[in-house]
Amino acid sequence: MSITKPVRKAVFPVGGLGTRFLPATKAMPKEMLPVVDKPLIQYAVEEARAAGIEELIFVTGRNKTAIEDHFDQSFELEWTLQERGKREELAQLRRWLPKAGNVSYTRQQEPMGLGHAVWCARHLVGNEPFAVLLADDLVLADRPCLSQMVEVYEQKGGNVVAAMDVPAENTARYGIIDIADDDGRLVTARGMVEKPKSGDAPSRTAVIGRYILQPEIFEHLGRHERGSGGEIQLTDAIRAMVGNTPFHALRFEGERFDCGDKAGFIHANIAFSLARVDLRDQVKDFLAERLSAYRDAAQ
Repeated sequence: MSITKPVRKAVFPVGGLGTRFLPATKAMPKEMLPVVDKPLIQYAVEEARAAGIEELIFVTGRNKTAIEDHFDQSFELEWTLQERGKREELAQLRRWLPKAGNVSYTRQQEPMGLGHAVWCARHLVGNEPFAVLLADDLVLADRPCLSQMVEVYEQKGGNVVAAMDVPAENTARYGIIDIADDDGRLVTARGMVEKPKSGDAPSRTAVIGRYILQPEIFEHLGRHERGSGGEIQLTDAIRAMVGNTPFHALRFEGERFDCGDKAGFIHANIAFSLARVDLRDQVKDFLAERLSAYRDAAQ
């Protein structure tokens, strides 16, 4: 018999302004930027559902209604597909739409950090463990990242985060794990430091935007203590639970792309295109032609 409560709910903080992608994000949420033919937020939702998540909770902000529309029925579109005999497209559309009542939305009125965004979902989460997925962090993996984390959670309980090793000069971009024990795949953590300089970092093991958290974290987030950057940091609340709650970091199998960064977003589009049977040959040929042209121009 399992000693842990199942993870049924996932929180998606989607209230950010996406200023690094202006002007594209002036009127469109950054989470709706497409990688190949799906918006970032849909990848995150599909990953959550593949891991057994039943309830989807979006923490939104102003001008984010496109996300709500995306996960709602579009009667005009469905009618048009039906009339034109596009049965496969219609079936595919209906396949990924959440069921009625499985999606909730709440507002983060002002940007006060990831910890504050998660705290805004407290009443919808209730007293049970939950996942947090950041759509900016896109993972290409044979087995979805969150599914790998749920397996660890079912064995270990407590708080679980996804992690990867980064170059020492990049530690200031991430929350960095303070390692107590490490078997190469799974890290037992004694703490976490938010964006330390390379010389101050306790390790090179960085947290990415995937978390499984216990509801007690809301007690710590509710104190609204400001951390790095003057924001309410999720990292600080997780660290405050160490000693009372097990804390593990999983070096997941797969490749993570930072789609909050322009280069990372382009890399993701290339990698996901190459992973598709219907696109890979065209993309490979195009890349080969371009690389050859660049080499010729450089000579």
